[in-house]
Amino acid sequence: MKYKFIIILMIAIWVMLINRLYDISIKSNFYYERLAKENIEQKSNIKPTRGEIYDRNGKVLASNTIGFSLSLRPHIKRNSIEFNKTIELIGRSFKDIDVELLKKVYKKKSSAYNHKYITVIDFIPYYDMINVYPELSIDKNIKVEAATKRVYPYGRYTAHIVGYIGKANKKEVAKDKVVKEVGKVGKAGLEKYYNKVLQGELGYRIVKVNAYNKELEELEFKPPKGNRDITLSVDVDLQQFIFDTLEDKAAVVIVMKTSGELLAAVSTPSYDPNLFVDGISHKDWKKIQSNLEHPFTNKLVHALYPPGSTIKMGVALATAKEAGDFILKHEFCRGFIRIGKSKHKFRCWSHWGHGDVDLRKSIRESCDVFYYNKALHIGIDKLSKDLNLIGLGVRTGVDLPKEYRGVIPNKKWKRKRYHQSWYKGETVIAAIGQGYTNVSVMQIARYTAFLATGYLVTPHFATLIDGKPYEEKSQKIPFNNTIFSIIRNGMYDVANSRRGTAYRALHNLPITVAGKTGTAQVTSISQDVKKRIKEEDLEYFKRSHAWLTTYAPFKNPKYVVTVLVEHGGHGGSTAGPIAAKIYRWMYQKGYFGKQPIPYLLKELY
Repeated sequence: MKYKFIIILMIAIWVMLINRLYDISIKSNFYYERLAKENIEQKSNIKPTRGEIYDRNGKVLASNTIGFSLSLRPHIKRNSIEFNKTIELIGRSFKDIDVELLKKVYKKKSSAYNHKYITVIDFIPYYDMINVYPELSIDKNIKVEAATKRVYPYGRYTAHIVGYIGKANKKEVAKDKVVKEVGKVGKAGLEKYYNKVLQGELGYRIVKVNAYNKELEELEFKPPKGNRDITLSVDVDLQQFIFDTLEDKAAVVIVMKTSGELLAAVSTPSYDPNLFVDGISHKDWKKIQSNLEHPFTNKLVHALYPPGSTIKMGVALATAKEAGDFILKHEFCRGFIRIGKSKHKFRCWSHWGHGDVDLRKSIRESCDVFYYNKALHIGIDKLSKDLNLIGLGVRTGVDLPKEYRGVIPNKKWKRKRYHQSWYKGETVIAAIGQGYTNVSVMQIARYTAFLATGYLVTPHFATLIDGKPYEEKSQKIPFNNTIFSIIRNGMYDVANSRRGTAYRALHNLPITVAGKTGTAQVTSISQDVKKRIKEEDLEYFKRSHAWLTTYAPFKNPKYVVTVLVEHGGHGGSTAGPIAAKIYRWMYQKGYFGKQPIPYLLKELY
């Protein structure tokens, strides 16, 4: 037993010795060989040039201006004469440079483990550098490299589409090695949505160096993959025209092909994205934040509004789907309805009522009572389901980041959100796009294209992504064609019949337009108010939002124009003239395939 133990012990010792021998002779050899290789080989990443963004006519919406970056050699003693001379040279060369800040940047990035040059100035314009370059290049502590800076030539006109890039935070750096190297990342708009494409891929260079870190030869080179450009469907001239037409109004306007291509998308007020490229100042940020009209909010997809009467065509389609010919049943409007024995009046916008109303008239004159009764018949759950089906209360899929979903309420939603039961009165107000109902303007534009064609498309800005065409997506949603025809005729009447709610603004255009107005209340009206107060007599933030969504030409729909003016009052009188100006501009520019006529030019300019 004693000998057996000794043998086992000897075997264990031999195993330990063999392991140790392996560590010393083989494993450590690999380690020191790799360490030695690192001492003679250096790998440096090469930054790609960020792709540019163009409009449909080749005009640059996001570009790179050429300049230089300035870096300092690592391990310079910070209080030495050598360091101070280098800093003084930089200070003399660039009068606007804060040398004390420069010292802090160097100190923060300097480390005994860092053997790479430390960038202290990210960008110096070409003309500022060109005269001082000879003197700077002589200083062995300074390294001057080519650099680019993002520029947005159209500034506030395209801010909510293009977005901007800014300095990357720790989380963004940790997730992406390209972002870590370039230090900038898309923060909003298309710059963020297509950041992976636009930023490109890193290249690298491996060189052999000696003990003094002097380069001896290049061992390997891989060029970066940059300049991955994106071309948009946007017409920036149309974008500017709409922006300037809105003047000081807080509004959202979308012009879209019925295929989903977005020609213009304006959210006002706006901001200058160039302020964010190098980090916005506290003063500028405070100015943006204190504006009650929220210029920083991308209202195309990040603002939700009650759709008002623009929802009525959707309610009609839902009723036809769920209750067949009941949608064709006439309703008598006397200005209000009551539910059961309740004395509460659910009013029509017309104090006197509309009398006998059929489906076409209900759209033309926007009768609320007609839709109250239809929605009550099918119930909120079926109504909600069918409105979701045609694009309301769901994301459109547009190529902008973090699109909001909105709300088309139902019983389950209210129970989950408020822990309360659903009431029939809430169905009534949902039928005219009020109450809990909230949608984005992008959703209304998409829904309007569906009403015009029967296809639910995906709105998009990009048409070419790094040379590859954008794949358009559309879905045929089957509904009763007869009902569709009546709805479209009702929308035709809105713009072309004397009793239509947008007749005054839209009937006298060179192309035939169909549409629907909407007035979305932001404050409730007390039951003891017998007659609605005029919108212009209300305080600004208590006025209703003004909607108008349209398509044209009526018989061959090609374009959708959707307008929302915040606190604008009535859709026909406020949003109507804006839509009319847009159609005239588009006609004059050849969008409808005809030449301009003289009287239109006078109205345009």
